[in-house]
Amino acid sequence: MSRRTDRVGEAIQALVADLLVREIKDPRIGLVTITAVRVSPDLRHARVYFSCLGDDAQRVRSLRGLRSAAGFVRSQIARQLNLRTAPEVAFEFDPSLEQAERLSRLLKEPPDGGS
Repeated sequence: MSRRTDRVGEAIQALVADLLVREIKDPRIGLVTITAVRVSPDLRHARVYFSCLGDDAQRVRSLRGLRSAAGFVRSQIARQLNLRTAPEVAFEFDPSLEQAERLSRLLKEPPDGGS
């Protein structure tokens, strides 16, 4: 990735996180954290990764809420970041935090008492 796509991705990540706190009030979206944003080299597509607390059903509800807000998020990106063309926004669940938590639990388990 180039420095420009990195900078745009970081700006989008901060903006989406702020919008979730201040603007987007969809009850389907639970406690969501924006973990990363990957922007295509031509800045036409932005993949926004998130993690959330809760079970699989809550994750699905949050994803539906985020996807329904994608148009609003795109319009805010265009308005607030002054990009020539606002990227298409796609939300995706990021399982890395969940995997790290599961690995941490496994490492903390006491070893079996066998020989």
